[in-house]
Amino acid sequence: MTTASALVLGVVAAAALTGTVPAATASPADLSTATFSLASATTPTALAAARGPEVDEARAATTAATASMQAVTTVQNDIAASGLDIGQPATVDTAPLEKATERLEAASVLPATFLPGLADDVTAATTAVDQRVAELRGGLDAAVAKKAEEEAAEKARQEAEAAAAAQAAAEKAAAEEAASSGSGSSGSGSSGGGGGSWTPSGGGGSGDNSPAAAQAAARDMLASRGWGDDQMSCLVSLWNKESGWNYRAYNSGSGAYGIPQALPGSKMSSAGADWETNAATQVAWGLGYISGRYGTPCDAWGHSQSVGWY
Repeated sequence: MTTASALVLGVVAAAALTGTVPAATASPADLSTATFSLASATTPTALAAARGPEVDEARAATTAATASMQAVTTVQNDIAASGLDIGQPATVDTAPLEKATERLEAASVLPATFLPGLADDVTAATTAVDQRVAELRGGLDAAVAKKAEEEAAEKARQEAEAAAAAQAAAEKAAAEEAASSGSGSSGSGSSGGGGGSWTPSGGGGSGDNSPAAAQAAARDMLASRGWGDDQMSCLVSLWNKESGWNYRAYNSGSGAYGIPQALPGSKMSSAGADWETNAATQVAWGLGYISGRYGTPCDAWGHSQSVGWY
């Protein structure tokens, strides 16, 4: 009797201290009909089937975490597909979120009272991942906008060059028509006066191609466009910077050639086949380019001062 009483008291004490009943050590005759249950009033929760506000919160946190992980994959794929440099590594540290999610999903063996704290951990990690995804998405959007702007600028440049070439060709045709009509002038063909030492085309470079003669030709051409001395002053400054008014000036780094530093120099062929050897042909092309793209020499000079090129 004494032994049996001590055994029963030991079982009760163990249950009170641990919340569970230890394995029976008494004889089957003493404990065969005994039943035990958890001392805690809260039972383990399975997220897939359980109900209650704690479980709903846990499910919501898990759903948000899944969406964040999908967003990581999407933004990284978009960056890779764009082929653009977004100015930062396209990486996201998802390890904290993955670990917090694993702990929450494993909570089916824990009481429901543990779920809110675990769900909060998942929510905090999800917020951090979402912020990083937003940074990457913003970088990608900025890179796409920059590329579109550059493409638009290049298209505008090409259109301006085409317009300048067309205008230069028209001026050349007008000059040739004036010469063939017997005007008797060896001048620019656009004003008919001054610059008698140069020709807009032909001559194989045998005329005066000095900077002074080129500027005289330019002054006549500016007058024919209705531009005054103020525009001539800007033009002198612009082409002093570009070439020093040297019709053979060549930039070995870029390939730009001539007084206006056409890039490539062969573009000036639209103003005359002698573009390599005739300063006046180069001036005619250069003025057409400036007019088509900037409007006036002073506008072109202002742009050059601002960004270093025109």
